[in-house]
Amino acid sequence: MTVQSVAGGHPLIVKNITWHDEEGTADFARALASRPAIVSALVELRGDLGAGKTTFVRHLLKSLGVQGRIKSPTYAVVEPYTLPEAGHNGGMSIWHFDFYRFNDPREWEEAGFRDIFAAKGLKLVEWPEKAGPHLPQPDLLLHLEVLPDDARAVTLTAHTPTGAELLA
Repeated sequence: MTVQSVAGGHPLIVKNITWHDEEGTADFARALASRPAIVSALVELRGDLGAGKTTFVRHLLKSLGVQGRIKSPTYAVVEPYTLPEAGHNGGMSIWHFDFYRFNDPREWEEAGFRDIFAAKGLKLVEWPEKAGPHLPQPDLLLHLEVLPDDARAVTLTAHTPTGAELLA
């Protein structure tokens, strides 16, 4: 794990892990779901097509208590979820974004996403680079890379105190 100082005095924490298989992905998702800071985090997921971004999100949402089918928001751009009041994450709002189909970063602004990103709740963002400079700084960035043996090399970068709590 590497700790550096970044603008604003917040520590930048970088941690490298490997998910050897889908169960490793699920284990990490369960661990992240157990962190209280997850309820208000902005998590960006980066990586090539097929790197496992949506698979990770599905495991995370199931670990948080989302029931039923978890769809990829590739065509809808955003899939919202609200957890019922019962449980440790009761009443939690979750938005899963996929900006892959954006042709211009201004589409983020035109879609009215500023209000969602300003609201409480968990925001999970695939292909954040397609939104250009419009997104706020993420709390946690996961960069996934497929290894030759189909394992995933994952670089976790905490940009904020909330991100640091998620990695603690």
